[in-house]
Amino acid sequence: MMRTPSKQGAENNRGISGHLFTLHQRLYHALNLGLRSSGDKGRKWQSSDIEIQRLVIRSIDAFLDCMSVEALQHPLVKESIADMIGALEGILHFTNEATLSLASNVTVKMVNVIPSSILQSPVLDLIRPLTSLLPSHQLQVAVSCATALNLIFPILHIKREGEVWEILKETKAVVYIVNNIHDFFDGSKSIEYLREMVSLLSKILWRWRSSRFCVWSDANLMEVLGVLSLKPDFSVKVAVLQLYSAIALCSNGAEKLLENGKAVLHMMVHCMEWSNSVSVQMEGFRLAQLLAINEEGCSTMMTLCSEPIVRAIINGLNSWSSHSGKISKDQMSLLMEACRLALITRWEGEHHNYFWKLGVDRILLNLLLNNFRNTSQSQQFSSLKEQIAAAQHGLNQNFHPVLRPFIWDILGGLAAHCLEDFDPKMHGNELCINVLITCACLAFVDSIHNTRQLCQNDLSDIFRNESASRSVLMMIYSPCKYIASQVRSILSELLRPNGKEHLKYVLDKLSQSRNKFEMPDNYQSVIYLMILACYSGLPQYRKHIIKNQGIKILVAFIRWCLSNDVHVRRLSMALAPSFFIERTCCRAHTEDWDGDDIPLLFSLWGLAELVHHSSCLKTHPDIFAGQVDYNEAQLVSELQRICSHTSTPGPIWYAAYILSHFGLYGFPSKLGKRMGKVHTEMEFVDLELILTNGEPLHVHSVMLMARCPSLLPPQELPLSEITFDGSLARNDLEKCRRIRKEVRLSAHVDQQALLKLLEYIYLGHLQASAELVKKLKILARHCNLQSLFQMLSRKRPKWGTPIPTFGLTLALEPAGHHFSDIILEAKVADMINWTCPSCSVSVPHMHVHKVILCSSSAYFQGMFRSGMQESHTETIKTHVGWNALFKIVKWFYSDELPKPISGCLWDSLDADDKLHELYPYVELCWLAEYWCLGDDLHEYCSSVVISSLDSARHLSIKVIQIAASLYQKKLAEVAANYMAPLYHQLRNSGELEALDEELADMVRAASVRLSQNGGHPHS
Repeated sequence: MMRTPSKQGAENNRGISGHLFTLHQRLYHALNLGLRSSGDKGRKWQSSDIEIQRLVIRSIDAFLDCMSVEALQHPLVKESIADMIGALEGILHFTNEATLSLASNVTVKMVNVIPSSILQSPVLDLIRPLTSLLPSHQLQVAVSCATALNLIFPILHIKREGEVWEILKETKAVVYIVNNIHDFFDGSKSIEYLREMVSLLSKILWRWRSSRFCVWSDANLMEVLGVLSLKPDFSVKVAVLQLYSAIALCSNGAEKLLENGKAVLHMMVHCMEWSNSVSVQMEGFRLAQLLAINEEGCSTMMTLCSEPIVRAIINGLNSWSSHSGKISKDQMSLLMEACRLALITRWEGEHHNYFWKLGVDRILLNLLLNNFRNTSQSQQFSSLKEQIAAAQHGLNQNFHPVLRPFIWDILGGLAAHCLEDFDPKMHGNELCINVLITCACLAFVDSIHNTRQLCQNDLSDIFRNESASRSVLMMIYSPCKYIASQVRSILSELLRPNGKEHLKYVLDKLSQSRNKFEMPDNYQSVIYLMILACYSGLPQYRKHIIKNQGIKILVAFIRWCLSNDVHVRRLSMALAPSFFIERTCCRAHTEDWDGDDIPLLFSLWGLAELVHHSSCLKTHPDIFAGQVDYNEAQLVSELQRICSHTSTPGPIWYAAYILSHFGLYGFPSKLGKRMGKVHTEMEFVDLELILTNGEPLHVHSVMLMARCPSLLPPQELPLSEITFDGSLARNDLEKCRRIRKEVRLSAHVDQQALLKLLEYIYLGHLQASAELVKKLKILARHCNLQSLFQMLSRKRPKWGTPIPTFGLTLALEPAGHHFSDIILEAKVADMINWTCPSCSVSVPHMHVHKVILCSSSAYFQGMFRSGMQESHTETIKTHVGWNALFKIVKWFYSDELPKPISGCLWDSLDADDKLHELYPYVELCWLAEYWCLGDDLHEYCSSVVISSLDSARHLSIKVIQIAASLYQKKLAEVAANYMAPLYHQLRNSGELEALDEELADMVRAASVRLSQNGGHPHS
C-alpha cells in the first residue's frame, strides 16, 4: 500500500518553504518504492534494488540539507523521521556495497541534523545495522558507522541501555572495535578511522560496565594504546585519554593502568599542560581524577608522578589569571576540573609539600579575591582588624562564588595534613596564608548567620556552609601550630560581638534536631555539630558550652546516633561529579575517615575536645552533672561499643581518644579478646622475661614476634640455617624447644609497666592509672609502639590516620616458622596448585602455633590438652583443600578471611572457575562447625556463597551437592530455592538425575513453595 503525505500537511504547509515541501513530496515518492507495511511493526524496507536505494538516499540527503530550526518543528517533517530511519535501517541491512557508503554518510548527517528530542526513540532501530558494519572492509563505511554511533550513544536514554547492550553483545561490537584498533598499524587506516574507533569504544565502556573487562584485560590492546599515546596528533591523544578514563571507571581497570603507570601518567601530564587546548587539558584532568578516586589510587599515582601532577594542578588553577577576571565557559570548566583534582589534598602524602612549594595559598587566595594580587601583594596589615576588613572587602566582590566550596575543601585538606613545624615564612607566603585563613573564618561566621536565616530546602547553601565549616574545623585542629594559632585568634575576634548568641542557637537546634533527622535537616545538623566542635576548640567558649548543657546534648546525640543506626555520608558540591561515581564499578569498599558516620564523628569530636580540656574527670565529676540515668560507666560502655562495632576510622579514633581520659587505651577487637584469654591462662608459653628481682613473666614468643619484636631475645640460630619454607631443620627445632628461653631485663624496666605492656600486646588495649602511664610511655617509646605512645600521650587524632590493626600475620612469615609447633596439612592441593617460589615444590601445608589455634577453637583446646601438648611440630590433617586452609589460617591470625573476587573479575569467570572460588567457602562452613569456630564465621562464609548464587544461579546444582556432602543442610536448602524457578527445565533436561533422591525432593519442594507463594520463594 502506497503512503502519501498527510492531507492536512499537503493542504497547510505554512512554516516550511515551498522548496522543502517539494523535497518532502519527492522523498515520499522514493520511500514508497521500498517501504511496505509490516503489520503492527509499521513499515519496513523491502527493496534490494540498488537504484531505488540510491534514489531514496539522495532524497533523504536533499531533504536534510534544507532543514531549519523552524522546519524541524513542523508536523510534516516530524512524521517523516521514522520512515527515513526505517529506510536507512533496511538499506544498511542489505549491505549492498554500492550504497553502503552513501547510506552511512547520510545516517551521520541525519543524527547531526535532527534534534535528540525528536530522534530519541526511532534512532534505536539504526544501532544494530551500524554496529554490524563496524568490521566492514570498506573503511569509509566503518568510519561513518562509528561516527554515527558516537553521536547516538550520548543521547541514548538510560532506560534503553539494557536493550542496546543486548544488541552490542549479539553483534560483537566491542570485539570488532578492538580488532579495528589493532589493525590500524597495517598502514591502510586513516587517523580519522582510529580516532572514531577509540572514541566509540570509550563511549561504550562509559555506559556499559560489562564491556570493560575484555578491554582492560587485553594486554595487546593496552600495548597498542600505549604506542598510540606517543603519536603527535592531539586528536588521537584525546581519544586515548577518553578511553583510559572509561577503563579507569572500573577499579580493576584503573589498577591495570597504574601498573604501566609511568607511560600513562606521562601522557596524561603532557596533555594537562597549559600550552594545550582547553579540551585536551580537561581530558587529562578527568583521567587523573578517576585514577585518584580513592586514597589507594591517589597514593600510587603520587608515588609515580607527584610533582608534575601538582604543577599541572597549580597551572590549571592559575589559568584564569590572564583573563583579567573574565573567564570563558570553557576556561571555567577547566578551572573546575583542576579544582576537583586538587581535592587530593584530603589525603596525606608527599604531594602536600609540592602544593606549598608551588604557592597553592597564593593561587587559592587569588581565586577568592580577584584583586588581591594586584593591590595587596606587598602590603602588610597594621592590625588584625585591618586584615579582616581587607578580606571582607574582597569576598564582597563575589568573584566566582561557585569555586568557594572547592577552595574551602582544598584548604581544609592542606591544613589537616600540614606538618607541625610548618613555617610560612620559609615559603615567603605568610601574608597570603593569613588572609586566606581570614577569608575562611569570615565564611565560617557567615555560615552561622546563614543557618539562622536560610530556607531549609536550599541545599546549595547548605553545601557551601558545610565546606566553609569543615575547612575551619580542620584548621582549628590542624597539626600545624601556626595555622591552628592563627585561626583561633582570627575566629575569636570575629565571634566577639555575637559569639555566645550564635552558640546558644546552635545548641538549641542540636537538642531539637534529633527528633526530625531527615533530609535536608541531617546535613544542617552536621553543620551545627561542626560549628560546635569549632567552638569547643576556642578556650573562651568551653565553659559556656558546658554551662548550657553542651556535654549533655553531645552525649545524647551520640547515643541517639547509635540507637537509631543513623548514617549520613558527606555530600558536597566540591566532590567529584556524581556521574563519575554512578558509572564506576568494582570499587572495593574502603571507608573514608568519616565515611557515612559524620554525625557520630563530629559529635565525638566536640565531646572529646571538651573532655580533654576538663583535665582529670575524677576531680571534675560535675562535667556530667545533669545526665539523667547515664553515668560514667554507661558512657565508657557506649564508647567501647563504637570502637568494637563501627567500621569508620574517624569515630573509632575519637571514641578511643575520649576513653584515654578514663584511663583506657587502645582498640578492643575480637581477636584481641580471644588472645586475652590465652594471656590469662598462660598455656604453651615458651619464653620467660626475667625481672631484676628474679621473678619471671611467662609469655609466648609468637605474640612478641607479631606485636612487639623488640622484646624478643636474639635468635638462637641464624636465618641461613632456616630451611626453604622458613622452618628450622627438625632436629635443631626439637633441640631449641627443650630449652626454655630466657630474657633478662634491665633494672630500668618497671614490673607494673611491663605487665601493662604485655596486656596491650595480647589484648590490643589496656587500662592504667595516670602514674603508671608515665612509665608506660617510656616503655612504649623504647619498644617502638608508636600508636600506643600516641594514645598514652593523649595526642589528638590526626585526620586520616588508619586504625592500628591487631594482627598476628607477621607470625606466618618465614621468620615466624621458628616459633611454630603445628603443621596444618590440606586434604590435597587440588583447589590451587600452590608451590614454593624458591624450589617449585608443592607445599599443601602451613606452619602455625598452638597458642593461636587454641585461642580460636575449643576443638584444638581439647585436642592439645588430651595428649598432644608434649609433642612437637605435630601435623594435623584438616580434610579441606589448600584454598580453604589458607583462608582459615589467615582468619586465625587476623580475624579476617581473604575476600572472594567480585565485580568484573567474577563475571569473567566460567562456571568451573566460579565453582573453584566458592568451594573453599562451603568447606569453611563445615570447618567452622567441626572446629567450633563460632557462628559469625559460618554466617559470613554462607553469605559469600549465597551472594554469589545471586549472580550465578546456574551454579546451584553443583553447590547443593557440595553443601550436602559437607552436611550443610541450610546452605543446600538455599541452593534448592535458587533452583526452584528452573525445576521443570532441569527435570526435562535430565540434570536433576545428577542429584540423589533426597536433594531432588528438596528442589521439588522448593518449586512447590514457589508456585504457592506466587513466584516469591521467600514469601
